[in-house]
Amino acid sequence: MKILITGATGLVGSHIVQLCRQENIEVNYLTTSRDKLETEKGYQGFYWDPSKREIDTNCFKGVDAIINLAGTSIAQRWTKEHKKAIMNSRVNSLKTLDIGLAQVERSKIRSIVSASAVGYYPDSLTNYYSESEKQYDKSFLGEVVVAWEREADALKKYDIKLSKVRIGLVLAKDGGALPQMVKPVENYVGAALGSGEQWQSWIHIRDLASIFLFLVKNSHSGIYNAVAPNPVTNCRMTREIAKTLDKPLWLPNIPQVVMRTILGEMAYILFSSQRASSKKIEEKGYTFEFCNIQNALADLLKQGGERTISTARLEEQRASR
Repeated sequence: MKILITGATGLVGSHIVQLCRQENIEVNYLTTSRDKLETEKGYQGFYWDPSKREIDTNCFKGVDAIINLAGTSIAQRWTKEHKKAIMNSRVNSLKTLDIGLAQVERSKIRSIVSASAVGYYPDSLTNYYSESEKQYDKSFLGEVVVAWEREADALKKYDIKLSKVRIGLVLAKDGGALPQMVKPVENYVGAALGSGEQWQSWIHIRDLASIFLFLVKNSHSGIYNAVAPNPVTNCRMTREIAKTLDKPLWLPNIPQVVMRTILGEMAYILFSSQRASSKKIEEKGYTFEFCNIQNALADLLKQGGERTISTARLEEQRASR
Protein backbone atom coordinates (compact mmCIF):
# COMPACT_ATOMS: atom_id res chain seq x y z
CA MET A 1 0.00 0.00 0.00
CA LYS A 2 1.17 3.54 -0.74
CA ILE A 3 -0.27 6.73 0.79
CA LEU A 4 0.24 10.34 -0.32
CA ILE A 5 0.39 12.65 2.72
CA THR A 6 0.25 16.43 2.82
CA GLY A 7 1.59 17.93 6.04
CA ALA A 8 3.68 14.81 6.63
CA THR A 9 6.44 16.68 8.46
CA GLY A 10 4.06 18.27 10.99
CA LEU A 11 3.04 16.86 14.37
CA VAL A 12 0.18 14.63 13.22
CA GLY A 13 1.81 13.78 9.88
CA SER A 14 5.04 12.65 11.56
CA HIS A 15 3.16 10.20 13.75
CA ILE A 16 1.21 8.86 10.78
CA VAL A 17 4.46 8.37 8.87
CA GLN A 18 5.88 6.51 11.87
CA LEU A 19 2.87 4.17 11.89
CA CYS A 20 3.20 3.64 8.14
CA ARG A 21 6.82 2.60 8.55
CA GLN A 22 5.88 0.15 11.29
CA GLU A 23 3.27 -1.40 8.97
CA ASN A 24 5.46 -1.32 5.84
CA ILE A 25 3.17 1.18 4.11
CA GLU A 26 4.97 3.32 1.54
CA VAL A 27 4.64 7.09 1.81
CA ASN A 28 4.78 9.84 -0.78
CA TYR A 29 4.62 13.29 0.76
CA LEU A 30 4.17 16.84 -0.46
CA THR A 31 6.20 19.72 0.93
CA THR A 32 6.51 23.42 0.17
CA SER A 33 10.19 23.32 1.14
CA ARG A 34 12.64 21.91 -1.37
CA ASP A 35 15.06 21.43 1.56
CA LYS A 36 12.69 18.82 3.02
CA LEU A 37 12.63 16.64 -0.10
CA GLU A 38 13.93 13.16 0.68
CA THR A 39 14.07 9.96 -1.28
CA GLU A 40 14.60 6.71 0.55
CA LYS A 41 13.03 3.29 0.50
CA GLY A 42 9.31 3.67 1.14
CA TYR A 43 9.48 7.42 1.70
CA GLN A 44 9.65 9.97 -1.11
CA GLY A 45 9.05 13.72 -1.16
CA PHE A 46 7.54 15.87 -3.89
CA TYR A 47 7.35 19.64 -4.18
CA TRP A 48 4.18 21.69 -4.32
CA ASP A 49 3.17 25.32 -3.82
CA PRO A 50 -0.55 25.60 -3.03
CA SER A 51 -0.38 29.40 -3.03
CA LYS A 52 0.43 29.18 -6.74
CA ARG A 53 -1.63 26.00 -7.34
CA GLU A 54 1.55 24.15 -8.38
CA ILE A 55 2.01 20.42 -7.77
CA ASP A 56 4.38 17.70 -8.98
CA THR A 57 1.85 15.17 -10.27
CA ASN A 58 4.44 12.39 -9.97
CA CYS A 59 3.37 12.34 -6.31
CA PHE A 60 0.23 10.39 -7.30
CA LYS A 61 2.07 7.48 -8.96
CA GLY A 62 1.17 4.15 -7.35
CA VAL A 63 -0.86 5.85 -4.62
CA ASP A 64 -3.82 3.99 -3.07
CA ALA A 65 -5.00 6.75 -0.74
CA ILE A 66 -4.44 10.40 0.18
CA ILE A 67 -4.26 11.92 3.67
CA ASN A 68 -4.57 15.70 3.69
CA LEU A 69 -3.25 17.50 6.79
CA ALA A 70 -1.96 20.72 5.22
CA GLY A 71 -2.74 23.97 7.00
CA THR A 72 -1.04 26.84 8.83
CA SER A 73 -1.13 26.54 12.63
CA ILE A 74 -3.92 28.38 14.45
CA ALA A 75 -1.76 28.64 17.59
CA GLN A 76 -0.37 32.07 16.79
CA ARG A 77 -1.81 35.55 17.34
CA TRP A 78 -4.61 36.09 14.84
CA THR A 79 -3.42 39.15 13.00
CA LYS A 80 -5.21 40.03 9.77
CA GLU A 81 -2.34 38.46 7.81
CA HIS A 82 -2.25 35.27 9.88
CA LYS A 83 -6.02 34.77 9.67
CA LYS A 84 -5.69 34.99 5.91
CA ALA A 85 -2.88 32.42 5.99
CA ILE A 86 -4.95 30.05 8.17
CA MET A 87 -7.86 30.14 5.73
CA ASN A 88 -5.90 30.16 2.46
CA SER A 89 -3.48 27.39 3.43
CA ARG A 90 -6.36 24.97 3.99
CA VAL A 91 -8.49 25.94 1.02
CA ASN A 92 -5.61 26.28 -1.46
CA SER A 93 -4.10 22.93 -0.48
CA LEU A 94 -7.32 21.15 -1.38
CA LYS A 95 -7.75 23.19 -4.57
CA THR A 96 -4.21 22.19 -5.58
CA LEU A 97 -4.88 18.51 -4.89
CA ASP A 98 -8.00 18.89 -7.04
CA ILE A 99 -5.93 20.37 -9.90
CA GLY A 100 -3.41 17.53 -9.61
CA LEU A 101 -6.02 14.76 -9.50
CA ALA A 102 -7.67 16.15 -12.63
CA GLN A 103 -4.42 15.55 -14.55
CA VAL A 104 -3.62 11.96 -13.57
CA GLU A 105 -4.96 8.41 -13.77
CA ARG A 106 -6.97 7.93 -10.55
CA SER A 107 -8.29 4.37 -10.82
CA LYS A 108 -5.95 3.04 -8.11
CA ILE A 109 -6.84 5.74 -5.55
CA ARG A 110 -9.55 4.35 -3.27
CA SER A 111 -9.88 6.96 -0.55
CA ILE A 112 -9.10 10.50 0.57
CA VAL A 113 -9.03 11.39 4.27
CA SER A 114 -8.93 15.13 4.97
CA ALA A 115 -8.36 16.84 8.30
CA SER A 116 -10.95 19.14 9.83
CA ALA A 117 -11.65 20.31 13.40
CA VAL A 118 -14.24 20.10 16.17
CA GLY A 119 -14.14 23.90 16.04
CA TYR A 120 -16.97 23.41 13.56
CA TYR A 121 -19.42 22.92 16.44
CA PRO A 122 -21.08 25.88 18.20
CA ASP A 123 -19.67 26.93 21.56
CA SER A 124 -21.82 25.20 24.20
CA LEU A 125 -21.47 23.96 27.77
CA THR A 126 -24.44 21.60 27.45
CA ASN A 127 -24.62 20.16 23.92
CA TYR A 128 -23.06 16.80 23.06
CA TYR A 129 -22.20 16.96 19.37
CA SER A 130 -22.37 14.18 16.84
CA GLU A 131 -21.28 14.46 13.22
CA SER A 132 -24.90 15.04 12.14
CA GLU A 133 -24.94 18.54 13.67
CA LYS A 134 -25.90 21.11 11.02
CA GLN A 135 -25.27 24.33 12.95
CA TYR A 136 -21.70 25.61 12.96
CA ASP A 137 -19.88 28.03 15.23
CA LYS A 138 -20.20 31.62 13.99
CA SER A 139 -16.59 32.41 14.84
CA PHE A 140 -13.54 32.81 12.63
CA LEU A 141 -12.54 29.23 13.39
CA GLY A 142 -16.02 27.96 12.56
CA GLU A 143 -15.90 29.77 9.23
CA VAL A 144 -12.50 28.25 8.48
CA VAL A 145 -13.74 24.72 9.14
CA VAL A 146 -16.84 25.22 6.98
CA ALA A 147 -14.71 26.48 4.06
CA TRP A 148 -12.17 23.68 4.64
CA GLU A 149 -14.80 20.94 4.52
CA ARG A 150 -16.61 22.50 1.56
CA GLU A 151 -13.37 22.43 -0.43
CA ALA A 152 -12.78 18.79 0.55
CA ASP A 153 -16.28 17.95 -0.68
CA ALA A 154 -15.28 19.17 -4.15
CA LEU A 155 -13.12 16.04 -4.45
CA LYS A 156 -16.20 13.80 -4.37
CA LYS A 157 -16.55 14.32 -8.11
CA TYR A 158 -13.70 11.85 -8.65
CA ASP A 159 -15.80 9.02 -7.22
CA ILE A 160 -13.23 8.37 -4.50
CA LYS A 161 -14.31 7.62 -0.91
CA LEU A 162 -13.94 10.85 1.09
CA SER A 163 -13.66 11.10 4.89
CA LYS A 164 -13.39 14.32 6.89
CA VAL A 165 -11.81 14.02 10.34
CA ARG A 166 -12.87 16.62 12.90
CA ILE A 167 -9.87 16.67 15.21
CA GLY A 168 -10.13 17.61 18.87
CA LEU A 169 -7.43 18.86 21.24
CA VAL A 170 -4.36 16.81 20.29
CA LEU A 171 -2.28 15.58 23.23
CA ALA A 172 1.32 14.80 22.32
CA LYS A 173 4.64 14.86 24.11
CA ASP A 174 6.55 16.43 21.22
CA GLY A 175 4.28 19.28 20.16
CA GLY A 176 0.77 20.66 20.05
CA ALA A 177 -1.09 22.10 23.03
CA LEU A 178 0.06 19.79 25.85
CA PRO A 179 3.60 21.18 26.38
CA GLN A 180 2.11 24.68 26.67
CA MET A 181 -0.45 23.42 29.19
CA VAL A 182 2.21 21.61 31.19
CA LYS A 183 4.69 24.48 31.43
CA PRO A 184 2.77 26.70 33.91
CA VAL A 185 1.86 23.69 36.07
CA GLU A 186 5.50 22.63 36.25
CA ASN A 187 6.41 26.18 37.30
CA TYR A 188 3.75 26.24 40.04
CA VAL A 189 1.56 28.81 38.27
CA GLY A 190 -0.98 26.46 36.69
CA ALA A 191 -4.64 27.42 36.77
CA ALA A 192 -7.88 26.74 34.93
CA LEU A 193 -9.01 29.25 32.31
CA GLY A 194 -12.12 31.37 32.77
CA SER A 195 -14.86 29.39 34.47
CA GLY A 196 -12.97 26.19 33.73
CA GLU A 197 -16.29 24.63 32.73
CA GLN A 198 -15.61 24.69 28.98
CA TRP A 199 -15.40 21.21 27.46
CA GLN A 200 -12.20 19.98 25.83
CA SER A 201 -12.65 17.07 23.45
CA TRP A 202 -9.13 15.67 23.52
CA ILE A 203 -7.35 12.83 21.73
CA HIS A 204 -3.99 11.12 22.24
CA ILE A 205 -1.71 11.53 19.23
CA ARG A 206 -1.37 7.75 18.78
CA ASP A 207 -5.12 7.32 18.54
CA LEU A 208 -5.36 10.22 16.11
CA ALA A 209 -2.70 8.79 13.80
CA SER A 210 -4.34 5.36 14.04
CA ILE A 211 -7.76 6.77 13.13
CA PHE A 212 -6.41 8.26 9.91
CA LEU A 213 -4.91 4.90 8.90
CA PHE A 214 -8.07 3.06 10.01
CA LEU A 215 -10.20 5.21 7.68
CA VAL A 216 -7.72 4.77 4.83
CA LYS A 217 -7.46 1.00 5.16
CA ASN A 218 -11.23 0.54 5.31
CA SER A 219 -12.05 3.16 2.65
CA HIS A 220 -14.70 4.72 4.87
CA SER A 221 -16.53 7.89 3.84
CA GLY A 222 -18.31 10.63 5.77
CA ILE A 223 -17.48 12.87 8.73
CA TYR A 224 -15.84 11.47 11.87
CA ASN A 225 -15.00 13.10 15.18
CA ALA A 226 -11.44 12.25 16.17
CA VAL A 227 -11.90 12.64 19.91
CA ALA A 228 -11.50 10.25 22.84
CA PRO A 229 -14.69 8.76 24.33
CA ASN A 230 -14.49 10.85 27.53
CA PRO A 231 -14.15 14.63 27.05
CA VAL A 232 -13.20 16.67 30.14
CA THR A 233 -13.64 20.26 31.27
CA ASN A 234 -10.68 22.64 31.27
CA CYS A 235 -10.73 22.56 35.06
CA ARG A 236 -10.52 18.75 35.08
CA MET A 237 -7.78 18.77 32.46
CA THR A 238 -5.71 21.19 34.53
CA ARG A 239 -6.22 19.15 37.71
CA GLU A 240 -5.24 15.91 35.99
CA ILE A 241 -2.08 17.43 34.54
CA ALA A 242 -1.10 18.67 38.02
CA LYS A 243 -1.90 15.29 39.56
CA THR A 244 0.16 13.43 36.96
CA LEU A 245 3.12 15.76 37.53
CA ASP A 246 2.57 15.76 41.32
CA LYS A 247 2.38 19.55 41.37
CA PRO A 248 0.05 21.75 43.45
CA LEU A 249 -2.57 24.10 42.03
CA TRP A 250 -3.03 27.16 44.23
CA LEU A 251 -3.82 30.08 41.91
CA PRO A 252 -7.39 31.20 41.12
CA ASN A 253 -8.77 30.70 37.62
CA ILE A 254 -7.32 33.03 34.98
CA PRO A 255 -9.97 35.54 33.78
CA GLN A 256 -10.82 35.63 30.08
CA VAL A 257 -9.94 39.33 29.90
CA VAL A 258 -6.34 38.56 30.87
CA MET A 259 -5.85 36.00 28.11
CA ARG A 260 -7.59 38.22 25.56
CA THR A 261 -5.21 41.03 26.44
CA ILE A 262 -2.24 38.71 25.91
CA LEU A 263 -3.42 36.72 22.88
CA GLY A 264 -6.05 38.89 21.26
CA GLU A 265 -8.78 37.15 19.24
CA MET A 266 -6.87 33.85 19.31
CA ALA A 267 -7.81 33.50 22.99
CA TYR A 268 -11.22 32.36 21.74
CA ILE A 269 -9.92 28.84 21.24
CA LEU A 270 -9.02 28.62 24.94
CA PHE A 271 -12.54 29.37 26.13
CA SER A 272 -14.80 27.86 23.45
CA SER A 273 -16.54 24.66 24.51
CA GLN A 274 -17.21 21.70 22.21
CA ARG A 275 -18.13 18.33 23.70
CA ALA A 276 -17.96 15.93 20.76
CA SER A 277 -18.94 12.26 20.54
CA SER A 278 -16.65 9.44 19.41
CA LYS A 279 -19.55 7.01 18.96
CA LYS A 280 -19.55 7.00 15.14
CA ILE A 281 -15.91 6.00 14.66
CA GLU A 282 -16.28 3.36 17.40
CA GLU A 283 -19.34 1.92 15.67
CA LYS A 284 -17.20 1.54 12.53
CA GLY A 285 -14.91 -0.74 14.53
CA TYR A 286 -12.17 1.56 15.83
CA THR A 287 -11.00 0.75 19.38
CA PHE A 288 -9.33 3.56 21.31
CA GLU A 289 -6.05 2.90 23.06
CA PHE A 290 -6.58 5.89 25.34
CA CYS A 291 -10.17 6.41 26.52
CA ASN A 292 -9.48 8.27 29.77
CA ILE A 293 -7.49 11.44 30.37
CA GLN A 294 -5.60 9.89 33.30
CA ASN A 295 -4.13 7.11 31.16
CA ALA A 296 -3.32 9.46 28.28
CA LEU A 297 -1.47 11.93 30.52
CA ALA A 298 0.38 9.16 32.34
CA ASP A 299 1.62 7.82 29.00
CA LEU A 300 2.70 11.24 27.78
CA LEU A 301 4.05 12.90 30.93
CA LYS A 302 5.47 10.21 33.18
CA GLN A 303 9.03 9.03 32.74
CA GLY A 304 9.15 6.13 30.32
CA GLY A 305 6.00 7.27 28.54
CA GLU A 306 5.52 7.80 24.82
CA ARG A 307 8.74 8.00 22.79
CA THR A 308 9.28 11.18 20.87
CA ILE A 309 9.54 11.01 17.08
CA SER A 310 13.27 11.76 17.21
CA THR A 311 13.84 8.87 19.64
CA ALA A 312 11.82 6.50 17.50
CA ARG A 313 13.75 7.45 14.37
CA LEU A 314 17.09 7.01 16.17
CA GLU A 315 16.09 3.50 17.22
CA GLU A 316 14.98 2.68 13.66
CA GLN A 317 18.33 3.88 12.32
CA ARG A 318 20.22 1.76 14.83
CA ALA A 319 18.14 -1.29 13.99
CA SER A 320 18.83 -0.90 10.28
CA ARG A 321 22.61 -0.82 10.66
